[in-house]
Amino acid sequence: MASWHSVPIHVAYEVLGWSAFVSWSISFYPQVILNFRRKSVVGLNFDYAVLNLVKQIFYLIYNCSLYFSPAVKKQYGNKFGHKQMNPVALNDIAFSVHAVLLSAFTLYQIAIYDRGNQKLSKMAAGLTVIVVLTSAVCVCIAFPHHHWLWLISIFNVIQVALTIIKYIPQAVMNFMRKSTEGWSIGLVLLDFFGGVANFLQMIMQSIDQGSWKNIYGNIGKLLVAVVSILFDIIFICQHYCLYRHSKDNKSTDQQLSENASNHEEV
Repeated sequence: MASWHSVPIHVAYEVLGWSAFVSWSISFYPQVILNFRRKSVVGLNFDYAVLNLVKQIFYLIYNCSLYFSPAVKKQYGNKFGHKQMNPVALNDIAFSVHAVLLSAFTLYQIAIYDRGNQKLSKMAAGLTVIVVLTSAVCVCIAFPHHHWLWLISIFNVIQVALTIIKYIPQAVMNFMRKSTEGWSIGLVLLDFFGGVANFLQMIMQSIDQGSWKNIYGNIGKLLVAVVSILFDIIFICQHYCLYRHSKDNKSTDQQLSENASNHEEV
């Protein structure tokens, strides 16, 4: 793998990378803390939570394979050139591990806290099954000929697709409820900053190497950052512009609880 040409750019690359790690990692905690304080997950879309965990698992496999596996790195060099730098940084590994753990813990909170009348949709459950079966078929195809780079590239495509899909149920749910209550704006703001830092980190590496191969060699990382930024802008608009007065009315959680109580009485 290639080495750095400029020390200042290398420093900027590391600072941006670990800034993205800190922002994206901390972004999980506002939602976890909000769930804990309310003892409720009403307002957090379950489709988002499940698809996010599946996405993070695939992203972890991709990052660890490209960073640690000599076979995968050799195949990457054969395809993009052995003088290219590894597009996966150590901060990507650290984030992926942390993301899987916190995403799993969020699902645990969903299992133990008040859910109101919310539940996982059949579409999300079916999509999860399809993704798992597809990945299993790809493993069977790649294994005989050791096409590991092709395999993790498929995983990378899957995690990008899930990144796009996972935000949609939450955005739609906020729209239907005309409220962002139960959905942490702290998560959104930190996710936005992490996406920007992640995007700029890739730009720093391209500038230093005088090549854009690190970007289209790891296009998934770029797309995840861009998609996250775009959806975060939507959530910010929902929270601060469209539904900023929603807290002036009766709490949506209280309405759901009252509806559930009335239904039980009937």
